[in-house]
Amino acid sequence: MRHHSNIAKSPIEPPRGKNWRRGTPDPSFASRERYQYRESNAFRSVSLDPLSTFSVDVDTASYANVRRMIRKNLSIPSGAIRVEEMINYFDYNYPAPRGEIPFSMMEEVATCPWNPRNKLVRIALQGKEMPTETRAPANLVFLVDVSGSMKSENKLPLLKRSLQMLTNQLRRDDRVAIVVYAGSSGVALPSTPCSDTAGIHDALDRLEAGGSTAGGAGLNLAYRIARENFQKSGANRVILATDGDFNVGPASDSALVSLIEKKAKSGVHLSVLGFGMGNYNDSVLEKLSNKGNGNYAYIDTLNEARKVLVRETQGSLVTIAKDVKIQVEFNPKKVKSYRLVGYENRILENEDFSNDKKDAGEIGAGHQVTAFYEIVPANRFGSDKETTLFRYRKPEADLTEVAESNELLHVRLRYKSPNGTKSRRVTFPVADSKKDFSRATTDFRFAASVAAFGMKLRASGNTKGVSRARIQQWASQSTGPDRWGYRKEFLELVKEADF
Repeated sequence: MRHHSNIAKSPIEPPRGKNWRRGTPDPSFASRERYQYRESNAFRSVSLDPLSTFSVDVDTASYANVRRMIRKNLSIPSGAIRVEEMINYFDYNYPAPRGEIPFSMMEEVATCPWNPRNKLVRIALQGKEMPTETRAPANLVFLVDVSGSMKSENKLPLLKRSLQMLTNQLRRDDRVAIVVYAGSSGVALPSTPCSDTAGIHDALDRLEAGGSTAGGAGLNLAYRIARENFQKSGANRVILATDGDFNVGPASDSALVSLIEKKAKSGVHLSVLGFGMGNYNDSVLEKLSNKGNGNYAYIDTLNEARKVLVRETQGSLVTIAKDVKIQVEFNPKKVKSYRLVGYENRILENEDFSNDKKDAGEIGAGHQVTAFYEIVPANRFGSDKETTLFRYRKPEADLTEVAESNELLHVRLRYKSPNGTKSRRVTFPVADSKKDFSRATTDFRFAASVAAFGMKLRASGNTKGVSRARIQQWASQSTGPDRWGYRKEFLELVKEADF
């Protein structure tokens, strides 16, 4: 049975002005930022679609970008809001993995805060940490956009300082090369050991913006240098830093994505750092990171650079599992319908779950993945002879004994080792819970408040009756330990947002 996604066919959603919902566009808002619009996932009937399959996502770009728009009092295009990236921006107190599986898995069930008649199920993963001193040497190529569009202070100047921060976190035996591209591409620094930090910083300092944007040529050159200095057991990665405004060479999204898909097979991963505003192309940068076996962050301040490139360095550099897929089977005795919150661009066909040739998301050292399902409990069971379930229903549509248990759903997960070609399968059941939302863990409640905020910004009908005050209440009562102040900052954003 196929699980059809709710991805809209409409291509790019342009941004709209501050007051667009009231029909008065703000002409001062630049009209060249590009976002891919996707419909929110709808509720699906368990009798018709008993399986839900998706690829994990550890990107955080959407939250930082939305924060920028809120602070500048701009309206937010729906395509800019990816709820899963907003949830995964924050740290949660998940247990460390034990044994040979490189991540731990956990679940929690409580009433759904925005619709107490439903239940909210959290599925979470915690990647194992990898201290800097224990990892293999890294081979990095900074691919820096120095085109004319990068001149403003929040672009190339911020980019250079950000990459200098990253260089300071690297080991002496790591290597860095710098490739630049504008009207043409070139090598600003050959592959250099990080024992020469001053030389790397000096090369970054010398970068200046000017010219058009030949991104495709730069990508080819960066990957070639990465392959020439390939570390067989280490991290090999191109770090693309740009506003995404490609206008020379293979400028279409499809051509660039096709190029990256080919390069990803070389064993070199891609990380994307987005900068700037006005002409920002989130649409293409998200696609490149997805197909390049990497991650995607948006950097608008030095504090965000510190979060992504200092505090989370190992997760950005070291992959502990690749092609990570999750498949959930719902118990028709307990669940009438379900909705995956976010991950609209990560939906997979059900048969893709066991297809090792199908690309999926990567998890880096210390990375966390959080996903929510909102479920409608079943009041009765209605048979559907066309439906075949593997755990809860027999081929003739009769319930199995397991369906009579307290299980709501069954989670299956597949992943490959960083250099592997064959996936490993892990499974665990999720039991029903009578727990009220107010009694859920602090992390569950805070993550749910972030999800509600993202849905509210998208004007989702699922949170139609939820007020700003309710979201503030849920978040303020679940900030918990907040070492870096990110949760406190979230509370301020909720107050500032226009919805």
